[in-house]
Formats: sequence, structure tokens, C-alpha cells
Amino acid sequence: MRAHYPRTAHLPWSPGATADDVRAAGLTGMAGREVVVTEKLDGENTTLYADGMHARSPDSAHHPSRAWVKGLQGRIGAGIPAGRRVCGENLYARHSLAYEDLDSWFYGFSVWDGEHCLDWDGTVRFLRGLGVPAPRVLWRGTFDERALRRLKVDTARQEGYVVRTVDGFAREDFGRCVAKWVRGGHVQTGTHWMFAPVVPNGLGTAAPLWAVRSGSEADVAGLLEAVGMTGADAGAASGATGVTPVGGAVAEAVADVAARIDGSGRTGEARLAGVLAAALHGAPRARLAPRLAAGPLGMPLARRVADLVGLYPYLQRPFPDAERRAGLVRLSAAADLGVLHALAGVLLPGGDADGAAARECAEWSALCAEEAGLLGADPLRFLRGALRESLAGLGADAADRCWAEARRAFAQGRISGPGGGPGAGTGMGTGAGAGAGLGAGTGAGAGSGAEEAVAATWRWRDGSFPRLVQLSGPSGSGKSTFGRALPGVDTYISLDDLRGARGSRADQRANAAVLSEGLDRLDAALARGGTVVWDATSLTDQQRGLAGSVARRRDALVTHAVVLVGEEELVRRNAVRPHPVPPQVLSSQLHRFSPPYPGQAHRTWYIGADGRVEDTAGALAATDGE
Repeated sequence: MRAHYPRTAHLPWSPGATADDVRAAGLTGMAGREVVVTEKLDGENTTLYADGMHARSPDSAHHPSRAWVKGLQGRIGAGIPAGRRVCGENLYARHSLAYEDLDSWFYGFSVWDGEHCLDWDGTVRFLRGLGVPAPRVLWRGTFDERALRRLKVDTARQEGYVVRTVDGFAREDFGRCVAKWVRGGHVQTGTHWMFAPVVPNGLGTAAPLWAVRSGSEADVAGLLEAVGMTGADAGAASGATGVTPVGGAVAEAVADVAARIDGSGRTGEARLAGVLAAALHGAPRARLAPRLAAGPLGMPLARRVADLVGLYPYLQRPFPDAERRAGLVRLSAAADLGVLHALAGVLLPGGDADGAAARECAEWSALCAEEAGLLGADPLRFLRGALRESLAGLGADAADRCWAEARRAFAQGRISGPGGGPGAGTGMGTGAGAGAGLGAGTGAGAGSGAEEAVAATWRWRDGSFPRLVQLSGPSGSGKSTFGRALPGVDTYISLDDLRGARGSRADQRANAAVLSEGLDRLDAALARGGTVVWDATSLTDQQRGLAGSVARRRDALVTHAVVLVGEEELVRRNAVRPHPVPPQVLSSQLHRFSPPYPGQAHRTWYIGADGRVEDTAGALAATDGE
């Protein structure tokens, strides 16, 4: 069923209202409620459905400026459920304002399910899943007319702004929940844009990212430029498929990976992550995440790209069949298995024999993952949903511990799937993809497996277990600054402090004795209970495993706090530190640094250059389908 978009009333102080416009009769519908203010874009109101599109009116005729957005609807329409519609702004043709730096020629601003408009946060999540950007947020908070009147709008570059309630609303309440401010004399062209030659607005450097999210063919050079990388980064590995100048085999490999990802039904962030991983698969994983996080991707997507780069080769190696299902279950918490197998099936090692063997292993792994129901976009949904409902009101530490234990039990086959079938094999697996505490499921909805998960986690619900926060990162990354600022820490164990107590922080000759002393202190502190911070570089799985084994013995909740900072920034910081490490030591650390994968601890925090936690893996409250 087609529906025209309602007319948006002008705010009382909007200078662009004319005699023909609708004015808000009052703002009582927003009073006391949280609202979000977004930039009003100068384009054509357009609605997209699963099977078509139209401008504001369902009977709108064809116009050349609508050709591009019709192509967009063709790519993303399958992701719009029946009964839903996406409303937004078609910005292909220049109207009164000339845009030169758009992320896309279509921005979505509301999503409707029948006669109900989704809440703002749900709208943004749904749009990102389709690969559609939302307008820039200018302000958010409890409705405050004085604050809104003070908003500064650059009328030479902005048409105005739209205010809406963060909560969703019914169509009949549209006039009470949405209003706009438009600049005075908005239409400043002599000829209406529909009767003038079509002049496309300009796209910015981020546009190739949104194009890939929405299903377009990947512009590899544009993608690399958008994330601050170069063709040299794309060709950093030797002997792998696609490692030639951008535009040659790299582009071909990226296209093959994209086609496989499309076949798995992935769109939005998942598609972009896979395509970027294909383009950058030769770059060192530990250096890739901080470089990408410093750009437009942000930490969550950056670390997912890096994890895909690090993990896909494991699917190309032989693995015991008796343990394969359990290993895949655990691996599913570290990466999207559908995307991971797409990479493993294309990015093969050099040499005919090696490539053929790797392809065979990857194909067999994909068959096993499909049989286990692990290739869906969110195979853990039934398990997570059941625990969220059961553990509502529980503190984050206890909830996350229960979530980790449920995943582990599912991987071991002690919890069945939603239909009551076996959860996983009994083998524990080996290798980086088989870290502790991972899980998966099939389908959505509860069943016997969900009930088993609820019953299996009672032991940790009171939160009486000790906690270990294990820092990980090179010297100068900000580990100690972050760790010492954590609230509620009962014991802080720093190997540098223990060396200093022996005479010098820089004296590495007694490292074995220092480590032994530190582990003894850790064991005693965890036995007492409370929260303990372990401050060491912990660059590799082997180094992290020493403190981790103590934590397991004391049944502690383990949180990996991984600090990801770019190499140039680390070198700069090291030069001005009170206790710098020799440059060759820092270089060696960067070479050896292998950040932990999600699932190798109960929970993982990813910390950026500014010392904030920018992403979390293993949290029950997560909404991204990790």
C-alpha cells in the first residue's frame, strides 16, 4: 500500500513559512519529551518500498533526477519488509542549495511500519542496515524551545532543521511530534529545478563507503581514499590473490568477495566490512584497526575489518572434523561467518597446490557451518534474546558473565538450538578462531535451548565472582592511564611498578622473577575477590594466557582492555614519556602485537587513542548482532 508523506508544520519561529504552509498550532506534543534535531536537506521528498518508490505523491511522474534513486531502490528493496517504507530526501538534482560533499544522493529520515513511525535510534539502525545514511544530528535532548531558538544555521549552506520526538509515533500524531525550521526566502532560483537541466549535487570522500553499504559495485581506489589508505596497503601481502596494483587483480578479488557476500544476503556494515577486508587483506591486522578507527569508520567497524583480515586464513587450514562444529560455533562470536567464508573462498594463497588445498578447506568449512546453522547474520539471536529477558535488571558484569557462559555451554553442546536439536559438537578446537567462550544458534525465537541457557547460568547471577581487567597494548598506548582511572578497582598490579621496586623500571634482566611475583599477587588478589587490573603489555596470546590461567582457576570474569593506537602516535608519545622505551623495543612490540579476538575473554573493551572505550564485544546488551 502506497502512502504520501505528511506535510511538516513550521515551528513558530521559522522564517521560511509562507501563507500556503502549515504552522504548528502548539508544541505540547514535544514538551517534556526527548527530541532529536537533524539538518533539513534541500531535495525531493521520496518514499521507498520493497517493490517500488515514488516522490511525495504516490502518483508522481517520471523525472530524470529520480533515475539514480530508482537504482538504489532496486538494490536495497529486498531488505525492506512488506508493510514498511523508508522516507527520505532524493538529493541527486541540485535545487536551491549546491551540495558538494554528500555521503549519498539519498538520505533517509524516517521509517514507517504501516501507520507507525519507528523511534529515531531504531530508524538509524534500520537505515544503516540498508546502507542509507541519515541526516546530520544538530542537537538532542529534552525539548527546550530556548535551546532550539539558539541553534545556529548556516543559511548559505543549510536549508534548516527538523525536530522530532526520539520515540516513535502514530501517523495521526505526526503534526504533534514533528516540526521544521526553514530559512527565509528558501527558493532562490529563477526556474523551478524540475524544469531546468538536471545538475547533480557533489559527492564527498565518504560516498564510496555508503555506495558499498547499499550494494553498489566497489570503487576500490575510492574506498581506500575514504579510509585514509593507499594502494600500497592493498598490496601489502605477497603471494596472495589480488595483491597487485589497485584496479587489477585487487579489484577483481574484491568484486568476487562482494558477489559472495551478496549471495549470503549481507548488506550495510557487514557488506562494507567484508569488502574492505578483501581490499586490505594484506595489511598487518594490529596496525590496520587503529588506522581505520582514526578515519570515518570508527572503532566498531574498524576492528571488525581487522578481525576479518586476521581470521579468514584459519578457514583455509585443515581442522579435525570431530571438533570442527564446536570451533565454528566459537568462531562465530569473533566474526560474521558468512562474510568470513566469502573471504576465505576467494583470497587464496599463491601456488596452484596451496590454493587448491585452501579452497577445499574453506568450502568444507562453509558446508559444515551451513549445516550447523551458523551462516546467518545473527545466529545467536535466540540465545541472547532469552537471556536478556531472564536477566533483565541484572548488573552488567553479572549479565555479561552469564552471556559468556551460555555461549561456552552452547559451543560444548550442553545447550541445544531453538528447535531442541544439538547445539554443537563436544570438541573444544584449537587455533585463534577457537578461543574460549564463544557460541551460536539458529533462527530467532525461544525453545528448549533458550530454557537450558537460562537454567545453565544461575551460578553467576549474584555477581559474587572476582573480576580481572587485563590491559593489552604496546608501550605508550595509554594502558596505565586507562587502567588507573577505572572506578572500583581493589588491586592494581603493574609489572613496571614491580620492576621499579627492584631498582629500575627499565631493567628487563629480572623479568621472570617479576612476572612470577606479579602472578602470585594476582592469584592472592582474585582469591580475596573484587576487581583486579593486570597492567602489562600482554601483546600475544601466550603472554595473556599466563594471567588468564590464574583468572580461570579463581573463576573470575575476564575483560580484555585492548588499546589500539596508530604507530605514528605511539612514536610521538614514546618520545615525550618520562620513561620511554628504546625505539627498537617499540618497533619490536608493534611487530609482535597480536590483539585478542572477541571471545578469548568473557568480554573485550576496545580503547581508542583518546583513552575511551569505543567498542565492546561480549556484552549481553549489544544490539549489533555480534
